[in-house]
Amino acid sequence: MNGRILPLRQRIPFGIIILGVFLFAIYLPVFVELVDDWERDSNYSHGFLVPLVSLFLLWRKRKEFAHIPTQSTPLGLGAIAAGLFLLLVGTAGAEYFTVRLSFVILLFGLVWYFGGTRLAKAVSFPIWYLILAIPIPYVIYFAAAFPLQVLGTKITTSLLHLIGLPCIRQGNIIHLQGYSLEVVEACSGLRSLVSLLALSGVYAYLTQKTTLKKLILFASAVPIALIANIFRIFITALGAYAISPKLAEDFLHELSGLLVFVVSFICMFVFGAILKRIGSKKAPAAS
Repeated sequence: MNGRILPLRQRIPFGIIILGVFLFAIYLPVFVELVDDWERDSNYSHGFLVPLVSLFLLWRKRKEFAHIPTQSTPLGLGAIAAGLFLLLVGTAGAEYFTVRLSFVILLFGLVWYFGGTRLAKAVSFPIWYLILAIPIPYVIYFAAAFPLQVLGTKITTSLLHLIGLPCIRQGNIIHLQGYSLEVVEACSGLRSLVSLLALSGVYAYLTQKTTLKKLILFASAVPIALIANIFRIFITALGAYAISPKLAEDFLHELSGLLVFVVSFICMFVFGAILKRIGSKKAPAAS
């Protein structure tokens, strides 16, 4: 024997392939409904890209996988059991999020059990990244949306008062002179937040070296998205007062939505570059 490590694709037993086909058949209706949600709900239209990004990240590390010796690990059975349990519970209760989450957990458990701890660690991010493509339960979504609507309305009203523009806030409605701006659920900022989280996750994974920096950059998507959304509401209110309510509701509203997302990503990119430089300077060589 020459000790050569076979490529990963040559070390996959035929039984695992059969198991994969069987699980795919079980989850096929789940995948179909998930894709339908991506198509109907604009909050999760980025879901089409998440699996592609995950596959790209796996392909990017293909050479590393080829040199990882596979070894069955009993610890993976716990994750497999958890995934199957969530599948049964979610199916029985018709809870889509639980059923979809069970696939991610089951997938990780299978890799962990059949491939070993080293392989599971190497593929952990591309697999867990798939969670960002799963729509959260609508009960949680709407419970989070309304407080964000009120928060955005309060801060925007304060900013308008700061520049001397007369307005009155009533719940999530800003009353201007001759016009009332309602901050609806779509303007809560959750849509841009979910999409920005998906972008910040892969950006942090590719650019930051330490786990702490990755987590900080990923979490930065939350304040960046919220601040950008408040700026969007402020610009819309200002446009409605100074120019035209119709212009603010139509052209300015749509344009500001696109620009805010672009600006948010630029801010995150700049913050990521700064974060990457912190602590990365080498100590000067001794003379």
